[in-house]
Amino acid sequence: MTFVQVIDYETRRFDEMNALIDRWAEQSSGRRTATHTMIGQDREARNHYVDMVEFASYEEAMKNSQLPETDRMFQEMVALCEGMPKFMNLDVVRDEHLNKQLARRVFEEAAMGGNMGVLDECFATNYIDHDVSKVESTVIGREAMRSDMETWRAAFDMSFEPMAQLAEGDMVTTVWNWRGTHKGPFMGVAPTGKTYEMSGSTTFRCLDGEIVEGWWHYNPGALQQQMGGSGSPYGT
Repeated sequence: MTFVQVIDYETRRFDEMNALIDRWAEQSSGRRTATHTMIGQDREARNHYVDMVEFASYEEAMKNSQLPETDRMFQEMVALCEGMPKFMNLDVVRDEHLNKQLARRVFEEAAMGGNMGVLDECFATNYIDHDVSKVESTVIGREAMRSDMETWRAAFDMSFEPMAQLAEGDMVTTVWNWRGTHKGPFMGVAPTGKTYEMSGSTTFRCLDGEIVEGWWHYNPGALQQQMGGSGSPYGT
């Protein structure tokens, strides 16, 4: 279970605090177990800060606290604070990245499940799609996404296995493995009934709960070679 330690403190010497955290990160490299840190400054009380440090588990956090570098940092941190910092230890019981959910719906409900109505819910009307495998590598409008997806679904019973999904700011990248059983004409090749595989990644930029831009990276040529055909589903 993910564990988060929250440190609440006041300081007039944040530049020194910032440098202290940088030194700790450098000195504990290769041994620290923290996976994510974030510092927030109170907009109404500018000397008030909150640090949030994430760990894979409580046990990993305890390993981190036992590092001599962590003990030294705590002592120096207290010296920079106005009063004693307050600590809160949290077991994370719900952790959602809404943009990740948006991306997963595209793969699970639309691409694999066949619910094309999901595209209207997930993509902006003026969605910008980038796909270097196409003749026109940038296309505007979610209807182009619908057409592409229908083309692939008509040709394959397919699945996407997410290998990793990363989110930062308004961007979500999904690294996937694709597997499809060839059931309809594709790339100029008649149905073979065979199953093919390829890997790739998709990055979506999200805004106001919709996907507004996407980048697809994969190798359709490798799939074409597996199938023994020529041409492209996009007319190259």
